[in-house]
Amino acid sequence: MDQAISAIKRGPIVASLLIGAFVAILSQTLLNVALPSMMKDLGIGPNTIQWLATGYMLVNGVLIPISAYLIDRFTTRQLFNVAVGLFTVGTVICALAPSFPVVLTGRLVQAAGAGIMMPLMSIVFLTIFPIEQRGKAMGMMGLAMIFAPAVGPTLSGWVVEHHSWRVLFYIVLPISLFALVYGSFAMKNVTRNSKPKLDTLGVILSTLGFGGLLYGFSDAGNDGWGSARVLTSIAVGVVALLLFIWREFKAEKPILEFRVFRFSMFSLTTVINVIITMAMFSAMILLPIYLQNIRGFTPLESGLLLLPGAILMGIMSPITGIIFDKIGARWLAVIGLTITAITTYEFSKLTVDTTYTHMIFMYTLRMFGMSMLMMPIQTAGMNQLPPRLNPHGSAMSQTLRNVAGALGTALLVTIMSNQATARTKELVAAGHVNPADQAKMHEVVNQATVYGINYAFVVATWMTVAALVLAFFIKKVKYEEPNRAAGDRRPSAGAAEPVPSPAK
Repeated sequence: MDQAISAIKRGPIVASLLIGAFVAILSQTLLNVALPSMMKDLGIGPNTIQWLATGYMLVNGVLIPISAYLIDRFTTRQLFNVAVGLFTVGTVICALAPSFPVVLTGRLVQAAGAGIMMPLMSIVFLTIFPIEQRGKAMGMMGLAMIFAPAVGPTLSGWVVEHHSWRVLFYIVLPISLFALVYGSFAMKNVTRNSKPKLDTLGVILSTLGFGGLLYGFSDAGNDGWGSARVLTSIAVGVVALLLFIWREFKAEKPILEFRVFRFSMFSLTTVINVIITMAMFSAMILLPIYLQNIRGFTPLESGLLLLPGAILMGIMSPITGIIFDKIGARWLAVIGLTITAITTYEFSKLTVDTTYTHMIFMYTLRMFGMSMLMMPIQTAGMNQLPPRLNPHGSAMSQTLRNVAGALGTALLVTIMSNQATARTKELVAAGHVNPADQAKMHEVVNQATVYGINYAFVVATWMTVAALVLAFFIKKVKYEEPNRAAGDRRPSAGAAEPVPSPAK
């Protein structure tokens, strides 16, 4: 690590980034429980309101791939201030919005700030902490990335039951303002800057590629896989993404460096994290449907079920980071994925009478397993990359997780819906139920929906088992940077990438 960087006080920098990231992720999940209330207040339907989530994800999906360019081009302080400033402006717009188009505009501005903040946080942490302390550092980062989305539904449920949905933005605003003011003084410039040329065609293809895939997968959960809009979006996304990959291999200064996949441990950990992200969405999406639609729990009660798991993850994140620094990621991942697989399978046995206490226990145990996974596995892969590829590795990892989140949501919701519909027909035919008998049909639909949710959890279980098998191949590696003239950030023309060596 450079002497200038090692002399920097890390505490204020870390605090600034954690507050900024926490508020960005919290805002992303706060609205999920509030959407029905917003539909009534703004006079719009479900297909329109879902744009608040889809639009947020799309803007993130577009900005994250170009984050490596932005980090090279601008200073750390400039990017931090712009990211938190955009987020704050977006929050104000949402809070004061008189109509849905204005709320959506505010959400997109918020998303632009979040799309810069998350990759920036990863790069700063990798820059200011030496490799032997990265586990502990990334564990702290996990506090914001894991704790915020779990606390969001509980907070949102309570607010929506007692106040207007606008209060959610008024809660976020002072935290965002504090992050902006505090970060303006505390943030230091720790990344190296150059004058890279922006690959405009690459940006366009990246936007169409990742944007098309994210929108197609997200909309499939609402319109179904047979929808012309879904198929067109995915087709455009696939074609644009293939052209984008071809373009990036040809470009002298690519905006997203696909050569990071030459590093075997980075590739392996990225695949594992993609699978985990898809499986994780099973509980986040399916449990609220079960709790509110089938069991009749309030949004607050649904959110409270997630709270013990959130608290445990918050406690465990720094601890697993410290353990990672001692023993590496393999056994953390194996133990965590074993717990996750078992608890995910337990959720495939839900009935209309499953107790609230049992669900809290299983969900909390599942979150305990998850706390050993995301950040240690990602850090294990990032440790293999040379410093010049850190921005590209971070951007690639987060872009693929975004796509995996959208794909996992669409896939599991579609599986649940299809199985529930088929099961309803079977039960009606087997029980000779008269569709006009509303009470009986309501009971049948509830049973079929539980069957569909259980089926989706079985699929998520097998995803987790696949990740568990791959986890046994994780190795502790590090990158040994060859001696170079200062400022030489790329290998010379025709030079081979240096080979990463196992850590001693």
